[in-house]
Amino acid sequence: MIELRDRRLLEAFLEGKNDISNELVFPSPDGSILDPDKLYHRYFQPVLTKSGLRKIRLHDLRHTFGSLLIQSGASIVYVKEQMGHSSIQVTVDIYGHLIPGANVSFVDKLDEVPQECAEITPHQSAPGRKC
Repeated sequence: MIELRDRRLLEAFLEGKNDISNELVFPSPDGSILDPDKLYHRYFQPVLTKSGLRKIRLHDLRHTFGSLLIQSGASIVYVKEQMGHSSIQVTVDIYGHLIPGANVSFVDKLDEVPQECAEITPHQSAPGRKC
């Protein structure tokens, strides 16, 4: 991918352009936007079949990207930005279950008993005490 980017940057520079950020990554043969249905049926599905992979949607690749970011330790804010979600809540709703230790830490706290309470027997408990 880096080689492709560098080649496109060089071509753009030779044409007098300083930037390629607005160019399409995968343009159609005539340089326009690919039709998503044609992309999927003409190119993506045959590649999956030839490689022996099961059929998936293009959107599944997007979800995999977000999931791998979370599992690699990326912050939820970074994932929100990368995915282009409108709010952090959308990101948490979709990927929150993948945040390492997010729910387990709260459950583990339920087992923690303050030391002063652990030493008190039930008949020693005083009114108003949180043990």
